[in-house]
Amino acid sequence: MSDIHAGRTPADPGTRSRVAALLSGWDQAVFRSAADRHWPGAEPVLPRLSRSANHGLLWFGAAAGIALLGRGQRSRRAALRGVASLAVASAAINTVGKRSVRRRRPVLETVPVIRQLKRQPITTSFPSGHAASAAAFATGVALESKGWGAVVAPIAFSVAASRVYTGVHYPSDVLVGAALGAGAAYAVRGIVPTRSQLPSPGRPHTQAPALPGGEGMVVVVNRASGSSDAAAGALRDSLPLAEFVECDPESVNAQLEKAAERCVALGIVGGDGTVNRAAVVAARHGLPLAVFPGGTLNHFAYDLGIEDFHDTCRAMAEGDAVRVDLGRFTGPDGVSGHFLNTFSLGVYPELVRVREHWSPRIGGWPAGVVAAVKVLRGRHQVDAEFQGRRRSLWMLFAGNGIYQRFGFTPGHRHDLADGLLDVRVVHGGSFPGLRLLAAAAAGPLSRSPVHAAERMRRVRVKGIAPGTPLAFDGEVAESPVELTIDKGNEALTVYRPRTLQ
Repeated sequence: MSDIHAGRTPADPGTRSRVAALLSGWDQAVFRSAADRHWPGAEPVLPRLSRSANHGLLWFGAAAGIALLGRGQRSRRAALRGVASLAVASAAINTVGKRSVRRRRPVLETVPVIRQLKRQPITTSFPSGHAASAAAFATGVALESKGWGAVVAPIAFSVAASRVYTGVHYPSDVLVGAALGAGAAYAVRGIVPTRSQLPSPGRPHTQAPALPGGEGMVVVVNRASGSSDAAAGALRDSLPLAEFVECDPESVNAQLEKAAERCVALGIVGGDGTVNRAAVVAARHGLPLAVFPGGTLNHFAYDLGIEDFHDTCRAMAEGDAVRVDLGRFTGPDGVSGHFLNTFSLGVYPELVRVREHWSPRIGGWPAGVVAAVKVLRGRHQVDAEFQGRRRSLWMLFAGNGIYQRFGFTPGHRHDLADGLLDVRVVHGGSFPGLRLLAAAAAGPLSRSPVHAAERMRRVRVKGIAPGTPLAFDGEVAESPVELTIDKGNEALTVYRPRTLQ
């Protein structure tokens, strides 16, 4: 059947040529207009900005600045997503885009010499790689952080405009490159969702006292936590009616108990270890807990969806809260402890001890690397009876809720009130490093001769050697000879806004 009989009109080559000529004419006209126009203040800025974006150097520097100046998980994620989006866009442009359309660069006769780059590009003109990288980075950053996106967007626009200003690209090169760059950022989001796309861990919702301005709240601040001073200073302005108590680590428990006797809600500024202590006191006294991230590690707050104190303050003002599970471990003589995040025996307690020793001297991440190297060179297997069977273990890990990935840094939990323990076992044997890496790469419910993972409600461990260390929420203690690990379902009420920003 012909195209006419099928209801389709054959494409007219003459029509295609006219459309192409029209677009090319528009491109040339806009290019000449830009070349003839005087751009106030652009001559000392745009050529330098264009050169600084060569090989993505400008954006790598911007990513480092965002990560350092932002001082928060959201800023670090924005920087990382921006770089990942840039990498995808650059790969697509240089491997496919530049080879698909062999377009020559514009003739520089109409472009003032003072604007021209000292080194002219030798690749084809269509599409603009600089515009693609700029749009990809800015879009990727904005998808994670609207604030940083607003800062980066004018710079990205200026880089894209500089390519026409300096005469190395036609306007259509820049427009298509920018569209491809933005598309690359959205493609990355399709593979790795942003924080706002992840399922909310905030359920089940419950009501807590609405405390605008912090009236009726006592906030305990651990002075030794990583960023507690800065957090406490900003909080005082946001919660002028709250009572603040600053104390050293050894006094935190006593101050929490005193605060619980005179408040309607308990606030805590610190990292996971400090929040753990506050959670135990709040649950025992039936008080809602307000968590203000202020430590080196803030896994519980981030899994809850709280990234800074503004989130918690909004929840307090409205009385929005959720109930969460509280993990616990109990010995034969009633010796017990609680965990909001993780519990472990074996390698990890020693890793925590070594990391905490070096962290004040060389910083958190370098200390973690030193600790991992030292621990994996030693022998830290635990011989114990696990679920009725004698085993040799490199690690026994129990998470308060199911983690989406596993490693030395816990992953994200989609549900903080699921009633389940995420139990991971790394069996003893040779090559501990390879065994731990295999367990880190495996997902929940995996099983092999090296490791096993199950969802359980209770775990029993017997025959633990005296003096064996255990770790919970970044703290290290001595394990009793027998342990029962389980959970208090929905035992704790925590402030959390219904919608996150």
